[in-house]
Amino acid sequence: MYYVKRQNKYNAKSTEYGGLIYHSKKEAGYAQELDLRIKAKDIKSWERQVRVDLKVNDQHICNYYMDFVVTHNDGSLEYVEVKGFQTEVWRLKWKIFEAIFNKEHPDIILTIVK
Repeated sequence: MYYVKRQNKYNAKSTEYGGLIYHSKKEAGYAQELDLRIKAKDIKSWERQVRVDLKVNDQHICNYYMDFVVTHNDGSLEYVEVKGFQTEVWRLKWKIFEAIFNKEHPDIILTIVK
């Protein structure tokens, strides 16, 4: 008996970079770009797959995993979502995220990389 690895339904290929597995080549490429920006002293640091708890009226709706959180040299934060294909579920979660997060943290930059 043998097993065939199932392909991602959006044709994303898991990619390794820096000893970590990323969901797609696009994400791994963005991580590489962020590392170059750190070396160039353009940004201070970055994190990947940061969990954000989405709550409405103190009730947990769902978790949203932000692809990257970038800390700029001035201490400001930028939340970055790297997308190759936008699903309906993702669009809905993103709208909820924007509505909640922009109200609570208007100083944080939200970016979608397509």
